Amino acid sequence: MLTAAVVAVPSVSHDERELADRVESRLAERAPGLALARVANNVIVRTELGRDRRVLLGGHLDTVPGNGNETPRFDGDVLHGLGSADMKGGLAVLLRLAEEISVGREPRVDCTLFFYESEEIADEFNGLRWVFGEQPELLAGDFAVLLEPTGGRVEAGCQGTLHVRAYFDGERAHSARPWQGSNAIHAAAEVLHRLAAHESDTVMVDGLPYRESLQVVRIEGGVANNVVPDSCTLVVNRRFAPLYSVDEARAQVQHLLAGADEIELLNASPAAPPNLDHPFVAEFVDTLGVDVEPKLGWTDVARFASRGVPAVNFGPGDPEVAHTANERVTRASLEQCYAALAQFLGVAA
Repeated sequence: MLTAAVVAVPSVSHDERELADRVESRLAERAPGLALARVANNVIVRTELGRDRRVLLGGHLDTVPGNGNETPRFDGDVLHGLGSADMKGGLAVLLRLAEEISVGREPRVDCTLFFYESEEIADEFNGLRWVFGEQPELLAGDFAVLLEPTGGRVEAGCQGTLHVRAYFDGERAHSARPWQGSNAIHAAAEVLHRLAAHESDTVMVDGLPYRESLQVVRIEGGVANNVVPDSCTLVVNRRFAPLYSVDEARAQVQHLLAGADEIELLNASPAAPPNLDHPFVAEFVDTLGVDVEPKLGWTDVARFASRGVPAVNFGPGDPEVAHTANERVTRASLEQCYAALAQFLGVAA
């Protein structure tokens, strides 16, 4: 199985070169009719048929670190292995689509298929970010599909995400004489209680329920076991619905952090609207005839949306097994995804 061959090539983030080389070589050999480009460890192939619309389909080459699942194995028609769901099954579908398009099954639209590095880590390393920065024409298009695992459903839009650090000041003293100082960790208690009691909203956007979340994900403070701590910091992660901008989501978090001595925005990525009324999105959903759900989490659909390109997540595999020791993908899921995309592109046999 092609997916097993892709899974067998290690490609933890920052170590995608070998897989990028193999993808590039395979496309050069088996899809010679497509224009091929490479930017660092990002591989892009394009049709040049002069169609009036262009569809982009892509997936990331990298995986999270292994968890004893680095070697692919079969259990009947189920493939187990690191990245099998997230998202090397999707990469295999893309490779097969590229090869079918190249041998004469001309799509009804022009197509761009892209394979990119470093999606699973900080945005500064993201391959799409670099391609957009250096050769944006390679990713120009009218509609994008990210083959993230979605369990056979269309996941529309995505949540935005931001991280905020809150600082609490105190004054050091000997722990036997705490009245001579001020405990910064204790100073954070009221805010911690408020955050723990907070119930995030479920926000409806285009009829889809985006369940938000707000969590304290880090806490640091103290210098020694016999010293009253003079500083404490909390890091809060907010996942917000596409109803809100980054500034609005940040203001909501800052309100909950009232009482902190300083608040710092560490990073933020905007949400992507579902765009269900966009003609291309509506056509995609109607053609596939599958359920539509909100994407809980951030994906690169937001990167395209910020550039005016509507995008959705649709790919093989169960998103709930991604990043787990028991990550897996079924043959049926792969075949169904390929058939759906081939039908939408007009290259089905």
